[in-house]
Amino acid sequence: MEFSAKNASAAYTSLFLPRAVEDRMLIALRQGRISKWFSSYGQEAVSVGTALAMEDDEWICTMHRNLGVFTTRDIPLRKLFAQFQGKMTGFTKGRDRSFHFGSAEHKIFGMISHLGPQLGVADGLALARKLRGEKKCVLVFSGDGGASEGDFHEALNVAAVWSLPVLIVIENNQWGLSTPSKEQFVFDSFTVKGPAYGMEAHSVDGNDFEAVYSLSKKLTESIRENPRPILLECVTFRMRGHEEASGTKYYPEGLIDSWKDKDPIDRFKSHILMNQWMNETDLKLLEDNCHKLVLDSLNEALEEPNPVFNAELELKDVYAEQVASGPTAEPTGPVHTRRMIDAIREGLEAAMDLNPNLILMGQDIADYGGVFKATEGFVERFGKDRVRNTPLCESAIVGAGVGLAVEGHAVMVEMQFSDFVTEAMTQICNQAAKLHYRWGQSLNMVIRMPTGAGVAAGPFHSQSTEAWFTRVPGLKVVYPSNAYDAKGLLIQAFQDPNPVLFFEHKALYRSQESQVPQEAYVLPFGKARVRTEGKDVTLVSYGLGMRWIEEWQKKHPSLSAEVIDMCTLVPMDFETVQNSVRKTGRCVIIQEDSFRGSFAADMSHQIQAKCFTNLDAPVEVVTSLDIPIPFSANLEQGFLANSRIEDAIFKVLNF
Repeated sequence: MEFSAKNASAAYTSLFLPRAVEDRMLIALRQGRISKWFSSYGQEAVSVGTALAMEDDEWICTMHRNLGVFTTRDIPLRKLFAQFQGKMTGFTKGRDRSFHFGSAEHKIFGMISHLGPQLGVADGLALARKLRGEKKCVLVFSGDGGASEGDFHEALNVAAVWSLPVLIVIENNQWGLSTPSKEQFVFDSFTVKGPAYGMEAHSVDGNDFEAVYSLSKKLTESIRENPRPILLECVTFRMRGHEEASGTKYYPEGLIDSWKDKDPIDRFKSHILMNQWMNETDLKLLEDNCHKLVLDSLNEALEEPNPVFNAELELKDVYAEQVASGPTAEPTGPVHTRRMIDAIREGLEAAMDLNPNLILMGQDIADYGGVFKATEGFVERFGKDRVRNTPLCESAIVGAGVGLAVEGHAVMVEMQFSDFVTEAMTQICNQAAKLHYRWGQSLNMVIRMPTGAGVAAGPFHSQSTEAWFTRVPGLKVVYPSNAYDAKGLLIQAFQDPNPVLFFEHKALYRSQESQVPQEAYVLPFGKARVRTEGKDVTLVSYGLGMRWIEEWQKKHPSLSAEVIDMCTLVPMDFETVQNSVRKTGRCVIIQEDSFRGSFAADMSHQIQAKCFTNLDAPVEVVTSLDIPIPFSANLEQGFLANSRIEDAIFKVLNF
């Protein structure tokens, strides 16, 4: 499509409407009707021109200054303004601000404040379309400042390696808040970035609406026919502050005035008049209609209800509700003896059979079968599209998992070691965990976490990392102690519409065996298991701690201990623990993790608070030392909690 007299009115409306919104929002900000505004004033041609080049069912991943995407995608202004004002009828029910939202209906994936993670998500959205053989493109935006983040580099590398159909648009407005480009990077154009990642790159005058649209249209059509990433730099300028409160005093004298002459709306308007596609009167009428639509919609939004805090509703919306699917009945078929790693492999295999849309991703998991061989032989059976080796880009891969899940896939990401998850914390804790609470988006994503000490692997391959996630609302945290539980809980994890962190203790992989049903089965989350009943003391643990308790019991067969295996840390089955403590009057919590901020520390507080009158002794917590995990086997032995279990239990029994 080229602009002409036939479509000039529609094109100008698309370009001018976000400017009309801008004008009204600046007034609303001064009136106190909205609390913050990130202006795209002068950058409208970038958002509108690229959005018009996309098909309606293609995803766009937006940033601060992409108001034109939302208006071009025909999001109702009343609902958009309700979002800006934190109204209950906004996209996030008042839980997030401005453009921090998404809409699956409009195929818009909204930003989070960390900027870079959008690019990894775009990779996943694009991968989903490519796997289905659809000739589709994904559009993702980054600012020039945000392009300095590691997420940008990871996502571009993954997009190039996997030949993903993504148009990566860099809005080069030459400032990151108050920091000029010369202090952000040392090149003249982002086009130098493309070849470095093995992708083509283009640059366009971002204030020339026709040029942006024309080039974007050409590139998106090419991407659909020949799936690959392309980088497009749009050179523009941020006429107002990063957000209104920051102002523009740091701009050199005369800089704003020099860019006013390049205003994209004035330029396109002049072009329309020069070509006699419309006259001044028609253009003025169109602008007036836009202003009226905006004002009417804002006034309607002002009448929308403000959110009223309801703790039950807020808590309910943190997690998506699971709809029953897959195996639910107790297994009745034959069993066989399996090590924990074998049971995990069987669980993965069963999940792959149950869900043809399940994609496995991780470093070395394909032909090599993973460093622990959990996916050995999977490539031969399921193919490389479903069992995908990844670059060493943990953040981008988890982001891609988010995108895949939004597009209806089930996803597994294997962290080679749970210690490496720090590289993906933003994607997990700020992106995935908050999506359902923010805008109702469920995520069927499992992150497998080989974890724990006892194998003399030192401080970067042995940490207990589960407590990093048990305090993040929106995540589920699972930690089996044996092969039977591992298989059932893992299959259940792939039925759950929420992000699940699935911890697997490395020291148990080949040292622990159970009788495991050959068929697929699930075990429910949030249900602790009473391993042995007793009356003298309640012993609570999970993971490797359960082996330590078994060893202690063998040494003291005459003592009657009630042993509880938590199995899942989030959701936590406190009721089972509470009932046991009320019966025994004494409790020892044992974990491999260190004490500060840990799961055991949290549980002990809850027991003391809710079972105080039932206790005959203070709750004792046995943990590893609050130091990094040392490498030497002798030092590691002193670090671990198991050497202190006996003294702690008898301290409670003899209190």
